[in-house]
Amino acid sequence: MHAVFGANGRAGGETARALIGMGERVRVVLRRAEQGEVWRGFGAEVAVASLDDADAVSAALEGATAAFLLNPPPLSGDPYAQAASNAAVLAASMRRAKLRKAVVLSSIGAQHPSGTGVIATLNQIEAALADAAPSVAFLRPGYFAETWEEVAGPAITAGVLPSFLAPEQKIPMVSTMDVGQAAARLLREDWTGRRIVELSGPEDWSAAEVAASFSVVLGRPVQPFFVPPAERAGALAEAGIPGEVAEALLGMYAAIATGRVAREDGNEHWRGTVPLATAVERIVARSRIAAPV
Repeated sequence: MHAVFGANGRAGGETARALIGMGERVRVVLRRAEQGEVWRGFGAEVAVASLDDADAVSAALEGATAAFLLNPPPLSGDPYAQAASNAAVLAASMRRAKLRKAVVLSSIGAQHPSGTGVIATLNQIEAALADAAPSVAFLRPGYFAETWEEVAGPAITAGVLPSFLAPEQKIPMVSTMDVGQAAARLLREDWTGRRIVELSGPEDWSAAEVAASFSVVLGRPVQPFFVPPAERAGALAEAGIPGEVAEALLGMYAAIATGRVAREDGNEHWRGTVPLATAVERIVARSRIAAPV
């Protein structure tokens, strides 16, 4: 039985679907009971737990042979304090449930304890969970290709793709479809001790290449628009992102720009198979934004 946390999110959902597709028994762990009906339809068990409830997390892990764990993206408050609290609950619950194997979602760049913005929260997670089970793998993907869904609206309606990434800077980027497949693969493998697996797409991509993929999918030109650093805090505030979370996100983009968010020597380096265009096709298909006639 594989317990999968965050199944209603991008990475957790892809991991759960990948495991179910492989014929594995899956228990999805959700924050709200009403989210479970669709997963029961897929044949999964459903547990309800929030990371502020150690008893519920322990119960969700009880009897699982392996688990996919993550620190949820911060929505408000201090991201670093939240990560420390979540890490303590996860580590204690893993030990209490005598979990044998865990795959923990992290990020390329998580080797740094500071200077990477929100990615530094994952350094906290890795440090806390490294010895909480006999077998622990930290899956460090690159920048999620599906993150571009958050700015798909201007691309679809106006042919402009806003970007905090320099248009020509290639970075490790990967579809969450590949993340789910990699996590499922790790959960089904046997090893003892700690592993770090860094995951990228078939090649590194730039914002300009993302815009080009939108152009192909939409059938009309889409140009990247580089948002200057001085304008980013205002853009995030306008989007409703609270100050402490925005500051952590801006720190991440600053670290990407300087090359600090990069692969670490000595780790396993995997590449996925999902093309950038496939991820963009899915973003456009899921968008409810009407293109201009």
